[in-house]
Amino acid sequence: MNVSRTRHSVCALDCPDACSLLIDVDDAGRGSRLRGDPTHPVTRGFLCGKVARYLEHEYSPDRLLHPLRRVGPKGEGRFARISWDEALDEIAARLKSVSAEYGSESILPYSYAGTVGILNYGGMDRRFFHRLGASRLDRTICSTAGMAGMNDATGHRYAVEPEQFRHAKLIIAWGANILGTNVHLWPFIVEARRNGAKFYTIDPNRNRTGQLSDRHFAIYPGTDAALALAMMHVIARDGLEDRDYVERYTLGFAELKERVREWTPDRAAQLTGIPAQDIVDLAREYATVRPAAIRLNYGVQRSERGAMSVRTIALLPAITGAWRDAGGGVQLSTSYAFQLNRAAVEMPELQWRSPLGRDARIVNMSVIGDALTKLNDPPVKAMVVYNSNPAAIAPDQNAVRRGLRRDDLFTVVLEQTQTDTADFADIVLPVTTFLEHTDLYTAYGHYYLQLARPALPAPGEARSNQDIFRLLAARMGFDDPCLRDADDDMIRAALASGHPHLAGITLEDLEEHHFVRLNIPSPFLPFAQGGFGTPSGKCEFHAETLGYTPPVESRNGNSALRARFPLELISPKGDDNMNSTMASRPENNDWNGRITLHPVDAAKRGIAPNGSVRVFNERGECTLQAVIAATVAEGVVCVRSTRWPKLAADGMNVNMLTSQRLTDKGGGPAFYSCLVQVENKR
Repeated sequence: MNVSRTRHSVCALDCPDACSLLIDVDDAGRGSRLRGDPTHPVTRGFLCGKVARYLEHEYSPDRLLHPLRRVGPKGEGRFARISWDEALDEIAARLKSVSAEYGSESILPYSYAGTVGILNYGGMDRRFFHRLGASRLDRTICSTAGMAGMNDATGHRYAVEPEQFRHAKLIIAWGANILGTNVHLWPFIVEARRNGAKFYTIDPNRNRTGQLSDRHFAIYPGTDAALALAMMHVIARDGLEDRDYVERYTLGFAELKERVREWTPDRAAQLTGIPAQDIVDLAREYATVRPAAIRLNYGVQRSERGAMSVRTIALLPAITGAWRDAGGGVQLSTSYAFQLNRAAVEMPELQWRSPLGRDARIVNMSVIGDALTKLNDPPVKAMVVYNSNPAAIAPDQNAVRRGLRRDDLFTVVLEQTQTDTADFADIVLPVTTFLEHTDLYTAYGHYYLQLARPALPAPGEARSNQDIFRLLAARMGFDDPCLRDADDDMIRAALASGHPHLAGITLEDLEEHHFVRLNIPSPFLPFAQGGFGTPSGKCEFHAETLGYTPPVESRNGNSALRARFPLELISPKGDDNMNSTMASRPENNDWNGRITLHPVDAAKRGIAPNGSVRVFNERGECTLQAVIAATVAEGVVCVRSTRWPKLAADGMNVNMLTSQRLTDKGGGPAFYSCLVQVENKR
């Protein structure tokens, strides 16, 4: 008779919640039940709908179990099983050959946050590629524009902790679908509302979170900075600023007041689609209700002016003094507080032992289409993909596919299932899930550091990213001892940063307790008395650099483009898949194959509910099913991301339409600045 034992793990998916998990495991090592840890202060015993079903993925018949070599054309997905020795020998031989002929920078790693564990996200892989002298990847696909905006606003990118939201009297979810992408914040919001708090949403799409709000502000895509500037106008005009906080802890308010004089509610109303009186009411309420918290999520910064949008919003609590209050301020990401010794984990100095003898060039992952088709000196001749699915998630997919189809591009993909990207690989290597390996976890939605050990055995011949890059280093003949470091040695190196937030936190503490709160006060009020990461230590407004310019692809942008493609497309994260992870579930594939149009836009085009429509622009097209609803504004259409193209009847997804245009700062993708046309499918 099998006896079930409970083991601990941590969810490694790209979500702010970083949940603490419990899993029941029988004597045979098979997991039977996955649930949230009730002792974790944020997980609080429940899981999102995505991860509650994660064991379906764990034991899926689609799991990759053995190394594979391509035997058909690229993209067709035909492979034959090979041994690990054969795979490693072939990869090493090809990487050596490419490096010798074109230089080591012709090799490109491509990865992101398929797992967010410190080691399997960016540990031995970084050491390997640094020692190899490969090009460095600028990992911009998600958050860099927002981080740039927060840096400009606060210097130190600290945030309100989630537990404090229960104290707020006004909560604004700005570009944040909390129920879909940050569900463990929701109970704190519910608690606040029971205590009389108001909850507002600002979003181009009235999603599940918006439908449950006290008030929804249907903003046009990419106009968030205009709204924030108009709110500043009202607050300054009406004398609603916290004068004591402004005088003590900010610089340049007089100049800011003058700068926003021109940003009247009427002007902002024309740009944002929000009525002027609603802007006035929102600004006054935000300035006068204490505590007031803004949950600012990454949807805001996926516009061409995303960094400026984040910056202007993040300046609001410095004007109103909201940072003084438990339950006041802004939360974009808590990740800045986890001051691990990343350099000791990644060891960039290994580049100087590579054939380059210097720092390698940097390639922006958001323009991977151009990198694979246009980059020279040297061109990309080999790519190793892990923790990502660029053949689904990267913008301008037609350019990406042209690159991935190149016969002279040697591609290795580390994966759990046969994704679109794996179909383009020359060699596919099976990798572990987060339930099957050791890792250290930070978070970007709370302040608890966590450790997970393997809870389940890896199936077949799957290996962790860490093990694979150790094996590749040995095959390449690299004799650096650090390329053989054990996982625990690397975790200890990460913890040894000398930063006070980590003082006294050891691997043994994490082993015993599973999660440990950072050494920060409770409540954590990072800017209650200044302490901004600026030369003065104050919030420096730099009003002369504030402003708003409409994105090129928007209703107020390039008029010629708008005449041809009159609809603004947004492609927010799906509620039930994590980027392309879990997008292969049939119900998710169905949802991700729909486009929502406003009734007026549908009527103009003769589009009926559930009709098949062609969505297109100058970059590409895809076929989707029409949903007609006033959850989007007139002139806006919404498609959930990110469908696996191979599961669509036409083999396309929404990223056939998105561009490689970059954000104003941070080099991020402008996914939500995208003009399209929609017509009935002929």
